[in-house]
Amino acid sequence: MEVDGVQFNTQMSAQEKARLDMFADSFNKANTVNGRVVQQSLGKDDFLKLLITQLSNQDPTSPMENTEFIAQMAQFSSLEQMTNMNESFQRMTAMMNSNQAMSTIGRIVDIDLGGTTTTGVVTATTYGQNPQVRVGNMYYDMKQIQAVYGE
Repeated sequence: MEVDGVQFNTQMSAQEKARLDMFADSFNKANTVNGRVVQQSLGKDDFLKLLITQLSNQDPTSPMENTEFIAQMAQFSSLEQMTNMNESFQRMTAMMNSNQAMSTIGRIVDIDLGGTTTTGVVTATTYGQNPQVRVGNMYYDMKQIQAVYGE
């Protein structure tokens, strides 16, 4: 591409694309609030706030029936247990992903760089939900690994 007589290269190399992907992943991981991803859905805290608001604004001459209150508390309890299970599953998934990444240390891997492939030895890994492996001086996502070869 040429602008005012100056030639510009508008194509990214595979290494530039990998660096950009790493930067975007780091940016997205940093986009959390107190370690919690911002969501557009209601959680157990929101449910409890709604229940408290409902109880504090009910008509004193016609209070909520015991059965209604018990049903809502049962729903809250179920929601809390599902949330706890989900958090446990996320921790277990992160641990399994980290273990999978660690098992590649010292092995030769093929890394997909979006059209090209690079091969190298994994020298380090990161932990977490989306671990990365270091090949040479670059970190790559586990999902970019196309093949793992013996030691």
